[in-house]
Amino acid sequence: MQRNKGSNKGIRVVVIALALVLVINVAPSFAKSPKPTLAQIEAAKKAEAAKRAAARAAAEQLAQANQNLRVLTSKADNARARYVSALAALADARKVSQAATLHALQTTASVAAAHRVIGQLASNAYIMGGGLTDIEPLLNSNGPQDLIDQLSNLNTLGANNSTALDRYKAAEVVARQAQAEADAAKLAQQRATYAVAVAKKSADDAKAAQQTEVDALQKVQEELIRQLASAKQVRITLEQQRQLALLEEAQAKQAEQTPGQAKIWPDIGFKGKSTVRTTQAQQLIAVEYARKQVLAKKPYVWGAQGPNSFDCSGLVYAAFKAAGLGWPNWDRLNAALYAGYVKHVSLDSLQPGDLLFYSYKGTISTIHHMSIYAGNGMVWEARSTKTGLRYSNMYSVSGLMPFGGRV
Repeated sequence: MQRNKGSNKGIRVVVIALALVLVINVAPSFAKSPKPTLAQIEAAKKAEAAKRAAARAAAEQLAQANQNLRVLTSKADNARARYVSALAALADARKVSQAATLHALQTTASVAAAHRVIGQLASNAYIMGGGLTDIEPLLNSNGPQDLIDQLSNLNTLGANNSTALDRYKAAEVVARQAQAEADAAKLAQQRATYAVAVAKKSADDAKAAQQTEVDALQKVQEELIRQLASAKQVRITLEQQRQLALLEEAQAKQAEQTPGQAKIWPDIGFKGKSTVRTTQAQQLIAVEYARKQVLAKKPYVWGAQGPNSFDCSGLVYAAFKAAGLGWPNWDRLNAALYAGYVKHVSLDSLQPGDLLFYSYKGTISTIHHMSIYAGNGMVWEARSTKTGLRYSNMYSVSGLMPFGGRV
């Protein structure tokens, strides 16, 4: 038992240590600027590695605890089997003791009956005594020979009862000895059963304690796995956020340096999705969300998707997410990818909530900006770092693509 206590204490120390790891927030928070630095991404990688190491250590502790649980379970099962066997033996011992007790009682009763019969015969046969009921036949004999025969029968009866008395007394001694031995066997079996019951309880308690430790370690590992997934997502998000911001920024700078952009590019066979994933009600919710962000004068920040700042594609993503769209039907993309992710509609059939795209060369790959159609030729948009979020005319940016996108 002392060894088990030490083992359990050691496991508890591990659980507490691992729990402290869960409390310490080693993962970096998202960068204040949505365009994370390489240093921030490197810190996220280190945080992820730390969580992975902690999860691995927890897994090892859990595996050892489960192995200990299997050993203790086997011991508890064996102790339980011995206990069941001891209960069966105790039941048999009780039956033997009860049978011996019954035999002793029956023998005692027989001896007592023999005592009464012989005592009555002896008393009545004593001629000078009181009652002569049992010897009246002798006094009424028909002659000497008849009297001799009657006396002979009486003597024989006395001798037989004397022999029966001796036999019953011997049987009584044997019965009481058997009862004493049976009682002793039952007492010994009761003690053995108690000892086995104590061993069973000890084994069951050790198993239960180990199960508690396993459950605690299991929860720690599950939490570490969750935090590892979270740390991994932080790292991936930071990397994707940086790549997206760099791409959007590069496309916008290229657009500023590209002369001769058309007001509206000709349609050269652009294709989008064949279906629409939103209802008109959802489209209007997205429009209203964009309107509120513009009226709140939120700033333009590369790679941002709210709630405090946005870039052009980030505003579109957040608006339709607010309308109820989520993974896998909706995801964070850049402006060019969104152009192929929606159903194309003609510019003369636009309705509020449709998306508009702007390209510096009239191709999908050179799309650098997008906005949300508000109706009446106007759009809600995150225009640039200089002008922020705006309510603008749909033609205020050069290079409008010849289609709208219906989400």
